Amino acid sequence: MPVQIRTAEQHMAMFSVDADAAQRMVDYSGLRVYRHRPHRALVVLMLMHYIDGDLGPYLEYGTNVMVNRPGSQASGLRGLGSAGALVHHLPVDGEFTLQAGRQIWGYPKVLADFTLRDGKPFSFDVTIDGQSAVGMDFKPGLAVPSRFTAKPQVQSTFSHLDGVLRETEGQMRLSGVRYRPGGVTVRLGEHPYAKELAALGLPKRAMLSSSVRNVQMTFADAKEIS
Repeated sequence: MPVQIRTAEQHMAMFSVDADAAQRMVDYSGLRVYRHRPHRALVVLMLMHYIDGDLGPYLEYGTNVMVNRPGSQASGLRGLGSAGALVHHLPVDGEFTLQAGRQIWGYPKVLADFTLRDGKPFSFDVTIDGQSAVGMDFKPGLAVPSRFTAKPQVQSTFSHLDGVLRETEGQMRLSGVRYRPGGVTVRLGEHPYAKELAALGLPKRAMLSSSVRNVQMTFADAKEIS
């Protein structure tokens, strides 16, 4: 420790969803969803392609719900920087990263099959136990000058596995960033993960989507909260 990710690619989309529906989905964690508006919460769907890192190459899809830190009641767009991301879904395509993610950080990793189509649009599909879970199509975004993205960012993620809530702090540095409003199509299958996303009102228009040509990351040890 810490675990280093030297090269990775990212595709991400952020959605505004009904806060009560999001809260029901994450009640098991004991955390409260972050409300950027009085009745709205933020959910981030993300594909990571880890190319060079301490855990080897692998693909990972995440459903992340923005939450308040324990004891915090922050809300509104200005307070978003104080929120963390609860990792709710985390399928991966490698056994080693599955075991490491579950045992070291308590992430809810499960094995899945991934199909990537590296075109315009870029798209992917995730299949779990033979059932389609989620797919996404990304239109190209507008390039963001590196001076706005090169500064290291610190982010906390939360996980809840086997009755234990954990917080993991990570640092990331981005290059080759592109953003656009909307810009993504979500496709839901028949897997239970898809039904949970449908309960949030997906598929729907994204607030924004992004792609990152390279993400460098450092993960610390997880801290048990309860």
